[in-house]
Amino acid sequence: MAVRQAATAGTPGPRREEEAALLFERAHYRHDPRWLLPVTPRLCLACALELLPDPGVSLVRKKHMLSCFQDALVRHTSLVTQLVSQDQRVCIHFISVLFGLLCSMEDGSVTDLCIEVLIQITTQLKLEQTIRCLLDECHKELCNMPSMRGSLATLTLLGKLVDAIPALADELVMEHGNLMEHLLRGLVYPSEGIQASVCYLYGKLYSSPVAAEMLSGHFREKLFPLFLSILDGAQTKELQINCLGLLRQLLKYDLFVSMIMNQDGLGESAKNIEGSSGNTSLPLVLKKLLLSRDETLQVASAHCITAVLVHSPAKHASAFIHADIPEFLFEHLSSSSEVLVWSSCNCLTLLVEEPLFFSKCHTVYGIEAVVRSLQGSLKMNNIELHKQGLLLFAEILTRQPEEIKLFTSSAMCRDAGRALQEAVSSPVLEVAAEALKATSAFLSHSALNQVCSNFLYYMCLNLLSAPEKTGPPSKEELSAVSELLQHGLPQISSRSPESLAFLSDRQYMEGAARQRQYCILLLFYLAYIHEDRFVSEAELFEAVQSFLLSLQDQGERPPLVVFKASIYLLAICQDKDNTLRETMVSAIRKFLEGIPDLQLVYTHHPLLLRFFLLYPELMSRYGHRVLELWFFWEESSYEELDDVTSAGQPALPASLVVLFQLLRSIPSILLILLDLIYSSPVDTAHKVLISLRTFLRRNEDIQVGGLIRGHFLLILQRLLVEHGASPSGASGNLPLLLSLLSLMQLRNVSEQELDSVAMKLLHQVSKLCGKCSPTDVDILQPSFNFLYWSLHQTTPSSQKRAAAVLLSSTGLMELLEKMLALTLAKADSPRTALLCSAWLLTASFSAQQHKGSLQASRTWGLALYPVPCQVHQTLSVEMDQVLKALSFPKKKAALLSAAILCFLRTALRQSFSSALVALVPSGAQPLPATKDTVLAPLRMSQVRSLVIGLQNLLVQKDPLLSQACVGCLEALLDYLDARSPDIALHVASQPWNRFLLFTLLDAGENSFLRPEILRLMTLFMRYRSSSVLSHEEVGDVLQGVALADLSTLSNTTLQALHGFFQQLQSMGHLADHSMAQTLQASLEGLPPSTSSGQPPLQDMLCLGGVAVSLSHIRN
Repeated sequence: MAVRQAATAGTPGPRREEEAALLFERAHYRHDPRWLLPVTPRLCLACALELLPDPGVSLVRKKHMLSCFQDALVRHTSLVTQLVSQDQRVCIHFISVLFGLLCSMEDGSVTDLCIEVLIQITTQLKLEQTIRCLLDECHKELCNMPSMRGSLATLTLLGKLVDAIPALADELVMEHGNLMEHLLRGLVYPSEGIQASVCYLYGKLYSSPVAAEMLSGHFREKLFPLFLSILDGAQTKELQINCLGLLRQLLKYDLFVSMIMNQDGLGESAKNIEGSSGNTSLPLVLKKLLLSRDETLQVASAHCITAVLVHSPAKHASAFIHADIPEFLFEHLSSSSEVLVWSSCNCLTLLVEEPLFFSKCHTVYGIEAVVRSLQGSLKMNNIELHKQGLLLFAEILTRQPEEIKLFTSSAMCRDAGRALQEAVSSPVLEVAAEALKATSAFLSHSALNQVCSNFLYYMCLNLLSAPEKTGPPSKEELSAVSELLQHGLPQISSRSPESLAFLSDRQYMEGAARQRQYCILLLFYLAYIHEDRFVSEAELFEAVQSFLLSLQDQGERPPLVVFKASIYLLAICQDKDNTLRETMVSAIRKFLEGIPDLQLVYTHHPLLLRFFLLYPELMSRYGHRVLELWFFWEESSYEELDDVTSAGQPALPASLVVLFQLLRSIPSILLILLDLIYSSPVDTAHKVLISLRTFLRRNEDIQVGGLIRGHFLLILQRLLVEHGASPSGASGNLPLLLSLLSLMQLRNVSEQELDSVAMKLLHQVSKLCGKCSPTDVDILQPSFNFLYWSLHQTTPSSQKRAAAVLLSSTGLMELLEKMLALTLAKADSPRTALLCSAWLLTASFSAQQHKGSLQASRTWGLALYPVPCQVHQTLSVEMDQVLKALSFPKKKAALLSAAILCFLRTALRQSFSSALVALVPSGAQPLPATKDTVLAPLRMSQVRSLVIGLQNLLVQKDPLLSQACVGCLEALLDYLDARSPDIALHVASQPWNRFLLFTLLDAGENSFLRPEILRLMTLFMRYRSSSVLSHEEVGDVLQGVALADLSTLSNTTLQALHGFFQQLQSMGHLADHSMAQTLQASLEGLPPSTSSGQPPLQDMLCLGGVAVSLSHIRN
């Protein structure tokens, strides 16, 4: 009682009464609380087990409990499942109680609730023992029944159980085989409700291929004739639907289709079964259902007919035709139900494969229904219905015997033509394609008459006016074509071979004959546009040439649409090994000269592009325009091609495959593409750029750098002459060209001498930069990349000449000074990438100027012989601002910090004596201390600031930034050691350095083999900083090196390792003889290339849009 009171305490009156009805008062107090559901409804499983079988409890209360239990199963599935599955014995007992209630109740609503609860419990628990228990109970119940009168609930439960758990079908057949005899008893029992439940269960059993195979004998000997009679005589819709459901499952298998359609193969015992009808056939039964007024039954019947025919129309179609099934299917084509119309079309499409269909003249009185249905369906928004109707129409037209006239009136023929005309105009490609097939069959069947001419006229106009990639023709063009077709089409009565011969005729052509040629050519053009190539390409190729030469001989100019069709057909039909004769090319060029714009005769196709670029006489005059049109209309996804970060290379579209083949064989096309990048609208230029970049990346064996650079130089010189004051406003495409130029420079994987064109390009690009402001990022970024790569990807002698050219550009130097000053600016700051390039360029210029021992008294001309570099403009840099940029770096700007460190390392190595870069103080400075005098121009506070900044940057563990940090720290300690060894030792021996080193070593396994860590350890060993790295720890590192596979290490790592070993060896740090031998073996094992200091082959990279030389940043 305490449990019950606790469960209902605090609830309102009606709720309390409702929950009390779910508990068995006289027994609930004894029940363990674990059987009580913790949420509403507050069900107690133990109470349910006692209440449901109790005859003293009212039916209404039992029904209420079942309803609440079902509700709880739906709302709280996991909680109820846990409640029931606590004890398997209790679970099985609960299922037995429910099953007993199911069998004892005559109230349909109660039995439905029992079935639903049983199904939900078994499917949620998924316990094999529970399912077996329920199957055994069902089997036992059916075996113990003297009559099938009370079997409805059990049979319904079995059907729904197999539906919920399909695997049970095989188990029922294998382990409960005699159950089939009880199903047969139910099938002959005079109750359509029981018969319907049996058919439903049979349908679920036969849906399993394994069970269906085991039941094949049962079907042959006992089930088939009985089942077909029941379907034939069924009165209730439930029985009819379930019978058809079973039939659909049976018709999936060839074996059962053969049995059903060939009744002579059935056993003798099957023909004598009580309740069977010996003369019932499936076609007659399905015909009866087709005649019903129930749409569901009509559709199901059509589906069953289709299911039979798909196995073999040749075997089974005649039976349905003899039963006059096509007649009723044609009638259903006028139905308002889209599903029924589609199903009927599907059946008829299979039936027309049988010649008997036509000999019984079904199509003659059915064609009107097909045309009417097609007209109606095209007004609907059902694509599948459109396709199926057109397919049926095409099949009838194709297979109709010539001796049997299909269209009995011109009105019907006209209606058919109009329906096809509308279908051809469909915006859905699949529908239009089916319509074209039907149209081809229609035209070949109607014997090229006036109705066909009219249809062909409208179809041609529709096809020509349909929006294509190049847009629809103008009203004037359509008007001209309309007049041409109206006069010419009625004159065409020949077949394809005769039409080709007539087109090839070089004799003098009168007006009417020429009009006929025009129409023939347009028909071929439209056919080829839509991939319907019904004549030989080689023959058509020769015929079109003859036609054009005939026009030239008679001094005629064809209409634009005719010439457009001629050019397209020549391009499509031209074989790879077959080229036009010079006379033909000249004739085409003369025709083109009379056309104001190539777009008027342009059709977007890769072979047309190839046609214009293949012949020099055409390419020289029209190559630029045809490529411009090509890229303007091209719709391929170019952005994916430009994604070099994606794994693997994306497949090229077919259009670009053709273009790339042409570029490989005719490199001069590249010059046209360069002009297009400069002069086309930005969208078009961007497509050209991506195409060209993709070509250069995928064809590294093609050496076209000199060709492109020379042409680019001409473009750049013209731009600077025409727009010298403001080159940034000259063309929005200039950044695209510059990015291509930088890519060309990146393709050079080895050092090359800079020729005269390269030097002139450097001069022109530096002039261009000098006329820009820091906000012209799109121009400056690719320009800086080009200048940087040019400096670092050439021989030392060319580097000196290049540096002299660039240092002579006062405008460039002034721009760099402005940009360096903007590094810390909060507003109006250029992009981080551009600042990176500015610092890297400044570091490179400073290094080259210092290396060459520049003479300020010598001037630089434009001569190309080597001379020393002059400094025409000094760059002023505030040291405090540089240190501030390192101490407070921008977010996600590791490369910028690395670039600044690269500059600072260069300045330190030059002892701040560069003639190019001058360090200036930031505002008023305090009087220098003694240490500051020694370190001048640095102050001790600046040294501390720099060291702290380097340590903080190293902790970020960015590989490239770490290398730059170590390089700058090396230069700083060298600078300090040259002026005050004590200060250098003090900086190198700080305790924080040990913490820093071990933070880096904690980055992962074998992290000591990272090049920046090896260099850092080498640096600390050089200054004998034992407080940072002890002798024992050095030994541990050497032990790790001895165990490592040195052949897997990068060249950069091997160089750093070699330096580490040399440092230890020079210090005599290894007293242990075995350790010395290990060191010696490791040194001898290193490849010879590690001591050469050569950068790796992939030294030049583009990181985040910035040109970077890895060796420059490292060393």
